[in-house]
Amino acid sequence: MSRPRKHSLTLGGHRTSVTLEDEFWQAFRDIARERDMGINALAAEIDVARGVEMGLATAIRLHVLRYYRAQLLQG
Repeated sequence: MSRPRKHSLTLGGHRTSVTLEDEFWQAFRDIARERDMGINALAAEIDVARGVEMGLATAIRLHVLRYYRAQLLQG
């Protein structure tokens, strides 16, 4: 697994960055592509749902995990 790196996003018209491992970043991009949406739009969805107790990077990692776990359970 790679070391975490900063990646830029735009949420609500404001630039922000999240620090993610390359594997999580790639999975996040793959999920956005499968859902036919941009990464900023997917990040905005996750941002709204995460609440104030959790950082955005953690919320993205958990979203990726839950997405692929749900696929395993369906298949």
